[in-house]
Amino acid sequence: MTKKKFGAVLPVIVAGLADKIVAEEGLRVNDAMDRLYASALYAALEDEKTKVWYYSVPMLYDLYKTEIATGKLEFPTQ
Repeated sequence: MTKKKFGAVLPVIVAGLADKIVAEEGLRVNDAMDRLYASALYAALEDEKTKVWYYSVPMLYDLYKTEIATGKLEFPTQ
């Protein structure tokens, strides 16, 4: 994927994930975004080479919840 296309896709994914965090955890949007931006998951999402952006929002939210609970970002094995 080109950088331009990835730059267009990433904000859509992040917005969907932030909305999910807001809905599930009752946070304000700004707080959800702050927590997401501080996560290892977000760092992985920013790196197109990880292909984490292929995951659905529910899957990304599960990864986020696990990271918050354990302090570790663990990807599913294929």
